[in-house]
Amino acid sequence: MTANTDHARVRTGDGIPRWRDTSLDAGARADALIAEMTLREKTAQLFGVWVGASDEGGEVAPHQHDMEEAVDLEELLPYGLGQLTRPFGTAPVDPALGALSLMRTQRRIAAANRFGIPALAHEECLAGFAAWGATAYPVPLSWGATFDPALIREMAAAIGRDMRSVGVHQGLAPVLDVVRDARWGRVEETIGEDPYLVGTVATAYVQGLESAGIVATLKHFAGYSASRAGRNLAPVGMGARERADVILPPFEMAVRESGVRSVMHAYTDTDGIPSAADERLLTGLLRDAWGFTGTVVADYFGIAFLKTLHGVAGTFGEAAGAALAAGVDVELPTVRAFGDPLLDAVAGGRVPEALVDRAVRRVLVQKAELGLLDPDWSPRPPALTGPGAQDRDVPGPEDRDVPGAQDRDVPGPQGTAGAPAPDAGTFPRPDVAPGDGAERGSVHLDTDANRALARRVAERAVVLLHNDGTLPLSPAHAPGRTAAPARIALIGPNAESRTAVLGCYAFPVHVGGKHPGIPLGIGLPTLREALAAEFPDSEIVVATGATVDGTGTDGFAEAAAAARDADVVVAALGDRAGLFGRGTSGEGCDAESLALPGVQQQLLDLLLATGTPVVVTLLAGRPYALGRAATGSAAVVQSFFPGEEGTAAVASVLSGRTAPSGRLPVSVPRHPGAQPSTYLAARLGHSSEVSSIDPTPAFGFGHGLTYTTFEWSDLATDGHEAATDGRFGLEFTVRNTGPREGTELVQLYLHDPVASVVQPVQRLIGYVRLELAPGQAVRVRATVPADLAAFTGRDGRRIVEPGELELRFAASSTDPRLVARVALTGPVREVDHRRELHTTFGTEPVPDR
Repeated sequence: MTANTDHARVRTGDGIPRWRDTSLDAGARADALIAEMTLREKTAQLFGVWVGASDEGGEVAPHQHDMEEAVDLEELLPYGLGQLTRPFGTAPVDPALGALSLMRTQRRIAAANRFGIPALAHEECLAGFAAWGATAYPVPLSWGATFDPALIREMAAAIGRDMRSVGVHQGLAPVLDVVRDARWGRVEETIGEDPYLVGTVATAYVQGLESAGIVATLKHFAGYSASRAGRNLAPVGMGARERADVILPPFEMAVRESGVRSVMHAYTDTDGIPSAADERLLTGLLRDAWGFTGTVVADYFGIAFLKTLHGVAGTFGEAAGAALAAGVDVELPTVRAFGDPLLDAVAGGRVPEALVDRAVRRVLVQKAELGLLDPDWSPRPPALTGPGAQDRDVPGPEDRDVPGAQDRDVPGPQGTAGAPAPDAGTFPRPDVAPGDGAERGSVHLDTDANRALARRVAERAVVLLHNDGTLPLSPAHAPGRTAAPARIALIGPNAESRTAVLGCYAFPVHVGGKHPGIPLGIGLPTLREALAAEFPDSEIVVATGATVDGTGTDGFAEAAAAARDADVVVAALGDRAGLFGRGTSGEGCDAESLALPGVQQQLLDLLLATGTPVVVTLLAGRPYALGRAATGSAAVVQSFFPGEEGTAAVASVLSGRTAPSGRLPVSVPRHPGAQPSTYLAARLGHSSEVSSIDPTPAFGFGHGLTYTTFEWSDLATDGHEAATDGRFGLEFTVRNTGPREGTELVQLYLHDPVASVVQPVQRLIGYVRLELAPGQAVRVRATVPADLAAFTGRDGRRIVEPGELELRFAASSTDPRLVARVALTGPVREVDHRRELHTTFGTEPVPDR
């Protein structure tokens, strides 16, 4: 059978099957196709296959080796296939040859099933397209540090264009989990500890990805980050109100405002109900209340986990039925529960076929919207389109009949076609002839434009936590400084580590570590190299001192000597990203405390004791307590895994060429054991005389210094009262009173002193970045809807209560600058998902004094 074989009985007047008719809406086309499908053909659209997965090396998904089973493609493909799992992100493959392999795979899939339906290909894109040779952007925690949704939207659009260019359809990002305990290893994957910041930045990311034609995926829905003790995939301990007011708002905002087309359920269970089997969450809230119409996909192996981890299903068939009933549409990464176990359950009357029809309709509607059901669909991606790029690289029937070659056009453990592991920078493909737009190296996923964008994000995300005046180090950017340091001692485990800037989902870490003989694929300057480029007249002396997480102190003496002989010390500290215990940050790399890993704190204290000014630089995936260095060092510069341009960004901030403008998306603790703690704590969560543990942060959420100063003044309000369905208008002036241009981040916090249920002391309800030249001033206008004072009341309804409020305009959660005391009047008002979500800001220039 070929893709052109037509068995459809329902046709248009032109003889075209209705599901091929592009003049019909996607729903009508899906319905027409479903009417022609057998049960097995329908279930085949509800799972992916991960033929490239390998049991060599470490896992990249929880319990991967326990859950993997061999997949017989020859048996599966005649019925169709819903998704291809990570054709680029499973093993190193040259992008051009990967695109060619994916194209050939898609032709094979379409040719094998009687309707000619291709698969939807998905990839990870948490910090850029997770493929060999693709740009490694900063991790999401750095996105949050920018407080710049427009920039993150631009970055996501670039990531999406690269993915789409090689034939990928869906990206498994962004993560909307709100940090509740910074010991959790996946903090680096989050955007921060505040739901409003997470929601606004994640929504922008989705908008960018979707603008490029990529189906974005919100994850992990919902509550994954609230696991007890910060342990990955552990039980979640939270009440319905915390879930409603902290965990869910980012997802709600993204569903309402971003155009997102997919959601991934969380692994965890809350109050005994696993998310994958929670019908009230996945259907009642997500679809019925919020109006989501896309697909819900399983986190990897999450449906099978209903049996193996949660124990709410006795068989995989029961797990399949529970997930379908809850609202999960697609099993990822490969077929386990939605294959024969689901078919048997439907045949036995234990699972209604109507649930299969509901899920497959959502899948087929999405495929229709992506053009995968169109009569002129082509598997050839844009990257392989061009002069001479016709079809002579597409295998014919004889290729598929070669003994042992049944899988060679499907990405395999070595990347593509089962080819041997590449070496010396080459990626051999003995079964692919050169030409046709697929020559090795002909597709570029790390362009100059990408790197420039990665640099902008990295620079904007660097946070200056503390500075006694030592920074900036360059006389060109520091009035009064006569020369750059003659000798800089760069000391610490991240001084010469190329991957110190990467999170656990960056390809060189996520996959590349299992292929040590293969080049990184992208340029990753070390911090030493970046400092040498930034300070060409300075001598850079390097001493590692210790490893990231080792216990050895043999290098301390050399480090101390180097520090004493230097004009300034740059301490290169932080994390090593990894997976499931193979790093100090990342999925499954949870921390017992927020002390710096290994002996880094001892090394830092040793450097401080030398008397040489110490500039602490952190390349990390989470915040760490710094002991006396928080105030006793010359400066502290925080960067959360800033990507391939990250060391250059940090160096430019140290020199002063770049003015620091990042702000903390998570609080930095004062003490390593005061967890869990976030700035969103209620009064009982703050320091008190009745506990010996002080959770007061060293640097609060939203904190960040600049190389200039700002004055805030002249707060005025339109009135001090508004109805519970009204709004407040406020305005004030911000002026750059320092010597150079800089960025001030105006943050607006709401404090509700008396409420019918306990509230956090304050919470962020708006922010705006102001870029001001020396002496420049703007009048900031803020319009604050009463809806932003809403919270979940005692009976579970979201309400706006009358009463007094404080609106705090602040430079951080610990630095209020101007406070307006206002009051809401009138009756208690119930609101729902249609409520207003944003403070509106506007600015007008203020004439010079």
